[in-house]
Amino acid sequence: MSLLSSFAVALALAMDAFAVALSSSVSLGRVDIGHYVRMSFAFGFFQFAMPVIGWALGLSVRSWIEAWDHWIAFALLLAVGLNMLREAFFCEEEGECSGDPSRGVTLLLLAVATSIDALAVGLSFSMAGISVWMPSAVIGLVCAALTALGIRLGTALGRSELLGGKAALLGAFVLIGIGVNILHEHGVF
Repeated sequence: MSLLSSFAVALALAMDAFAVALSSSVSLGRVDIGHYVRMSFAFGFFQFAMPVIGWALGLSVRSWIEAWDHWIAFALLLAVGLNMLREAFFCEEEGECSGDPSRGVTLLLLAVATSIDALAVGLSFSMAGISVWMPSAVIGLVCAALTALGIRLGTALGRSELLGGKAALLGAFVLIGIGVNILHEHGVF
């Protein structure tokens, strides 16, 4: 696979990660280098690793993955979105919720949810006899860069007067919308 083709695949796969990074970072107040490093590394790593895993699995589990990948991604994005809604409504008063999408289970869920399609791409590489290493590296690097850009734009949008205090609500609805769109793209609706 050529570098240009790998880059095109990487851009297509990274769009979900970009949108999730943007929407989940709108509610962050102060962003430091740690936010960028954690999210970009996790999203980029999973985007790199999933094609390799898919390639290694080959044809043996292709039908199962294709039957369930969109539901898994939807469930993960729905869980994170619902948690953001809960935090937007209840944690503002209590002040106990962290709301940081770059840490812990939330980061893991987001990274896995945005990289499940890359698993299917790895399966297709295996079926086509394409070496997975160079495309996977490009996919991971492009995803990490677009994740950082999404964080930057999301925090700028969250601080703008345009959204006021509703940034977390917007982020939650966008994450849930991305999950619903994944179902729509797979013909569920």
